[in-house]
Amino acid sequence: MLIGIDPALTPDLLRHLRAMGHGDELVIADANFPAEAQAARIERLAGVSATEALRAILALMPLDSYVDAPARSMQVVGDATAVPDIVREFQQIINDTADIPAQITSVERQAFYVQARAAYCIIQTAETRLYGNLILSKGVVGPT
Repeated sequence: MLIGIDPALTPDLLRHLRAMGHGDELVIADANFPAEAQAARIERLAGVSATEALRAILALMPLDSYVDAPARSMQVVGDATAVPDIVREFQQIINDTADIPAQITSVERQAFYVQARAAYCIIQTAETRLYGNLILSKGVVGPT
């Protein structure tokens, strides 16, 4: 255990967050997401929801201010304008926790999978709510 570090963040996940560079992307995935088929690097957070993972990650990782969409969710199949409750919750967590304001944009399901394959790492959570998937672009940590 460490002071100030959410216990949901495993040692391996902390290593990945630290190793990621500016512009690298991270996927927070629900329990149904086909992570094994998508990623070279997978970390599993057993017993942790996607919203808990997002809150813990954003406490340490800045969002990319140099891209138009630093937070992207998967569109609901058959209804591209629908916003699932979990995505609303993701947005509230970003509003409350992220270092910069960022509006979540939605990406068509198959395009989301393509983007996920290019991500630095997929974090598979125990989230059971549908569409509990989010891609985050890492920003720059400025000089202190």
